[in-house]
Amino acid sequence: MRCNFRFTTYEVVEREELRVVKRNGARQHFDRDKLMSGLRKACEKRPVKIEQLEQLADDIANELEEEGYREIPSTVIGAKVMHRLESIDHVAYVRYASVYRQFEDVGEFIDEIKSLDSRRVRDTTQEELFD
Repeated sequence: MRCNFRFTTYEVVEREELRVVKRNGARQHFDRDKLMSGLRKACEKRPVKIEQLEQLADDIANELEEEGYREIPSTVIGAKVMHRLESIDHVAYVRYASVYRQFEDVGEFIDEIKSLDSRRVRDTTQEELFD
C-alpha cells in the first residue's frame, strides 16, 4: 500500500534562548513563527515571495543572535523588520509600520507615507498619490 503523499521537513538552527520584552514589560520567548506571521500579514496580497519572507526572518534571527542579545525589546525587532520591509515592498512596510507604531489617526499614516516617499528615489513615470 502506497501513501502517495509528499512530506517536507525543515531544519531550524536551535538558538540560545532569546527573550523578547514586550511594550507592557512582559517577557516571552523569541518565536520565529510569530515573526513570520506578522510578515505574512503585512505582505498579504502583495507580490512578495514566501522565500523572501523566510530569508528575512532568518536574517533577523541571525542578526539578533550575532548581536548577543539575551533579552531584546520588541521595538528593536520591529525596527529591524521595518527597515528590511521598506526595501522589499512599500505597501507591506506601511502596513507593518501602522501596527508597529500604533498609528492613532489617518494623519500619522499619511505622514509615514510621505516620509517613505522622501527616502526613496522618485520614479518620474509613476503618478503622485499625495500632494
